[in-house]
Amino acid sequence: MVMATPVHPGEILREDVLAELGLSVGEAASRLGVSRVTLSRVLHGHARVTPNLAIRLEEAGVGAARAWLAMQIAFDLAAERTSGVPEVTKLVGAA
Repeated sequence: MVMATPVHPGEILREDVLAELGLSVGEAASRLGVSRVTLSRVLHGHARVTPNLAIRLEEAGVGAARAWLAMQIAFDLAAERTSGVPEVTKLVGAA
């Protein structure tokens, strides 16, 4: 069974948070204390939600930092798996 790649958390932030609140990228960036370029890169999936941004989002009242990081990790793992499983030798259980 092939699992679909999770949505980038920036898309969730853009579509479900900022759009619902009626905030522009510039206004949201200003309130979060990050540059507009930094936030825009995350919103468009060109940059990761970092621990720093996750904490800022939590402090701004839009979800738990751990939830934002969990979404980012799920996205990253799925993307890595689609590029192929690396060839490795088992560390345990090998004869």
